[in-house]
Amino acid sequence: MEELQAAVDEAAHFGLRVAAHAHARQGIKNAIVAGVASVEHATMVDDEGIALAKAHGTYLDMDIYDEECIEEQGKRGTIPLDFLQHDAELGQIQRDNFRKAVKAGVKMAFGTDAGVCPYGMNAKQFAFMVRYGMTPMQAIQTATSSAADLLGHSNELGSIKPGKYADTIAVSADPLQDIRALEDVKFVMKNGKVYVRK
Repeated sequence: MEELQAAVDEAAHFGLRVAAHAHARQGIKNAIVAGVASVEHATMVDDEGIALAKAHGTYLDMDIYDEECIEEQGKRGTIPLDFLQHDAELGQIQRDNFRKAVKAGVKMAFGTDAGVCPYGMNAKQFAFMVRYGMTPMQAIQTATSSAADLLGHSNELGSIKPGKYADTIAVSADPLQDIRALEDVKFVMKNGKVYVRK
């Protein structure tokens, strides 16, 4: 706990925030009490941890799509079967805890655990976020306004308003009706410059 608090304090001196990588119940709770801005994974967060996250305004960044990528790798025979079974059990625990955290109103941010899933597949997580309790709009906000708030840059990022970076994507269908529309991006603009137009 003292080391976590020291890290949070030191980061604050530089105007920075701390993200903690934690899977286990006590580690998650320690990180929240120490004052981190977010807990990455939060796999085994319990009811007490959920209540603490809500009380402290701590974001949970629960990468609940990862399990699909790990299972896909397992089909290629590159991961031992005992690990796959253990990981599948943890994956379901994380998804069930995600549902509890959403229902409790905990702040949530979109995360991908980059490296587990191949680059470019991260949008598939939106459908899982909706399956496990979010509305489509809540899921979208985890990657936009909530992510900007977590980073401390809501004045520049996270929504489309005058004076903010013109970072925008477009899809051909309404993601509020079918969240999977976000898996097929047709247009990308970054800081007002168009990079993709299909």
